[in-house]
Amino acid sequence: MSGPGSARWQRRRKRLERLANTLDRSFRIPGTDWRFGLDGIIGLIPGIGDLATGVLSAYLILEAWRMRTRPRIVVCMVWNAGLDMVLGSIPLLGDLFDFVHKANVKNVRLLIAEHDRQDSRRARN
Repeated sequence: MSGPGSARWQRRRKRLERLANTLDRSFRIPGTDWRFGLDGIIGLIPGIGDLATGVLSAYLILEAWRMRTRPRIVVCMVWNAGLDMVLGSIPLLGDLFDFVHKANVKNVRLLIAEHDRQDSRRARN
């Protein structure tokens, strides 16, 4: 695995942040700081919307696993994505939840914090 300081990690980090922001924060309501993304919009499609965004969330988790992220962090990521998918599938209430929860941004932040922690641990040794 490439360390967090490597060019490979930086490219991967940028790609995952871009995906999470597209899913959770790509649009802003004018005059406010309130942001939402494609997860909330696609989630409005009955039946397949939450499943489709769940697959994209699973991709973020798969990348974390490939990067040998600690299982505890991966479990937290699965919890965030699962909660988003299950509660997001409830008609109307779930759609509102999709606009607020931002599971993908939370998961990428967890991943980055974990790998920054690993990097600082390596630097001390």
